[in-house]
Amino acid sequence: MGNIHFATMAIMAVNVLVSLKGFNDTSFFERYKFGVGPINAGQKERMLTSGFLHVDLSHLFFNMFTLYFFADVVIDWLGPVKFVGIYFISLIGGSLLALFFHKNEPRYSAVGASGAVTGILYAAILLQPNMSLFLMFIPIPIPAYVVGIGYLLYSIYGMKSRAGNIGHTAHFGGAIGGYVTTLLLMPDLIFTETLMVILLAVPIIILFAMEKMGKI
Repeated sequence: MGNIHFATMAIMAVNVLVSLKGFNDTSFFERYKFGVGPINAGQKERMLTSGFLHVDLSHLFFNMFTLYFFADVVIDWLGPVKFVGIYFISLIGGSLLALFFHKNEPRYSAVGASGAVTGILYAAILLQPNMSLFLMFIPIPIPAYVVGIGYLLYSIYGMKSRAGNIGHTAHFGGAIGGYVTTLLLMPDLIFTETLMVILLAVPIIILFAMEKMGKI
């Protein structure tokens, strides 16, 4: 991993500053978190601001740690401007999907950069499918696409169990944002990385199939 790009540092800095403010100011956290009721009442900015708030330090660290590992791949392939574009498209995509799934739950709320980060993760895997990762306590390299797919499958569990105040639904919206935007920017991937394109679509298809069947 080389020197961290300024675009990545800037996004991480905003996440840290906004999250720290939220940790220490409950009214700020409550005002800018994702909330179906307030969003439907007109506070649309929550769909953006909630992506920079986090539940606690471990939640913030996990998201920024993941972003750190995958941001450079996207920047190296597409440049910093498109990287930032994918980040924000994925963030908004996560909020839109959360609103779709929970539109009839005015008390539903969530926070986190997970949607945006998952979008970058999916973009990086599409662009560099041969990546491998070393995870803690696992001494062998794991293909990045396995981690990405596993992450979304875990998110289905989080959605079903309503674990914490974390935006598990946003993971999928973010993944869709990163997936679609990357393919629009580099449509040749459909032909050069056909298997990866199909594999990364699997958890997304599972999610919507479960929603149709009323399983989630």
